[in-house]
Amino acid sequence: MVPLYMAFLIGGLLCLIGQLIMDLTKASITPGHILVGYISGGALLSGLGLYEPLVKIGGAGATIPLSGFGHLLTQGSLKAVEQKGLLGAFSGGVEAAAAGITAAVIFGYLAAVLFNPKG
Repeated sequence: MVPLYMAFLIGGLLCLIGQLIMDLTKASITPGHILVGYISGGALLSGLGLYEPLVKIGGAGATIPLSGFGHLLTQGSLKAVEQKGLLGAFSGGVEAAAAGITAAVIFGYLAAVLFNPKG
């Protein structure tokens, strides 16, 4: 079990890096760029075997941010390739992330139906 302070430290550092990138580059890098960068970076680091040690150190602090989603997609694809061959490269990531994607869609829909945004 990962100590709680390590999850906060790793998660906080990941958020700090994204915030610094946005603040130091002003308008040239948007939150959308950060989103894509974190998912792609997490996937790349996971494929190279460098993200799993971060998960072991930081636990949820490394798996909950967007880079953890990229890691999940990559690990799901790698596992599915071992089981299904090349077809697993296309389906494995989505299968691994299906529960999280479904929860995001359902809770997003419920929030849209239950609450009236101002503005």
